[in-house]
Amino acid sequence: MTEFFTYFFGIGDTPEFSLFSLAHVAPIGLLIAAIFLIYRYREQLRASRYETNLRYILGFALVICDMSYYWRFTALPGISPGVVETLPIAVCGWAVIFCGFMLVGKSRRLFDIAYFWLLSGSLFALITPTPLTYCGPTRFRYYQFWLEHTLGYVAIFYMIFVHGMRPNIRSMIRSYGALLAMAGLAAWVNAMIPGANYLYMARPESAPSVLDLLPPNYALRVTIIVAVITAMFLLAYLPWYLKDRKTGKAPA
Repeated sequence: MTEFFTYFFGIGDTPEFSLFSLAHVAPIGLLIAAIFLIYRYREQLRASRYETNLRYILGFALVICDMSYYWRFTALPGISPGVVETLPIAVCGWAVIFCGFMLVGKSRRLFDIAYFWLLSGSLFALITPTPLTYCGPTRFRYYQFWLEHTLGYVAIFYMIFVHGMRPNIRSMIRSYGALLAMAGLAAWVNAMIPGANYLYMARPESAPSVLDLLPPNYALRVTIIVAVITAMFLLAYLPWYLKDRKTGKAPA
C-alpha cells in the first residue's frame, strides 16, 4: 500500500503524458460538454432549490483542488521541490481560488479577475499542459491538474449563464492591473531565488509548450509575454464589446 501511494502521489522521471493524446483531449472534451449543459439547463439551474448548495460544493471543490497540490508534498516530503516551484505565485492557482470564493459570495469583483485570468492566461495551460509531462493518468497530479483547470472554467461560465455576470472595460483594466502586480512579484522572486521560473518569465521550460516559441533573452521574452497577454485580454472582452455594439448599448 505504501508503494502504491508513493507512486500515485509521486512524480515520474520518464515522460508519461503526450500532447493531443486521449489523456489530453478527453478532459477538454468533458469541459466543453459541461459548459454546454450549463447553458442548456441554465433556467432550471437558476430556479433550482439546490442552486446555492451546488455553488457551494463547486466552490469547495475548487479550493480543495488547489490546496491538494501542496498537501501532496506534505504527505510525501521526499518529492517536494521546495520554494523554487511551490510558492503561491501562479495565475491558474489564484484564479481558481478566486473562482471558489466568487461562487460562494456571488462576487462580481472576483468574477472580473478570474474571467480574464482564465481566458487570457490559463487557456495556454489547457493547450500545452507542461506540468503533466511526467504525470499521466496513473498519477494524482494528472487529475488534480485537470480538475483545477477545468472547474475554473465551469465556475466562470456558470456565473455567466446562470447568474448573468459579465465583464466590462473597468473590470478588464482592474484585472490587468492585478496581473501586472503578480508579474512584478514573479520577476522579483525569479531574480532572488536561483532556478525559480514563476509565470515562466525567466526561461523556457524543459517540457514542450507554446512558450518554446519565445526567445531566451529575458527582456525580449517579457516584452512578448506582456504583448500576448494584452492581446488575449482584448480578445476575451471582444465578444462582449460586439454584443454591446449590436444591441446599441454603450460599453460599460
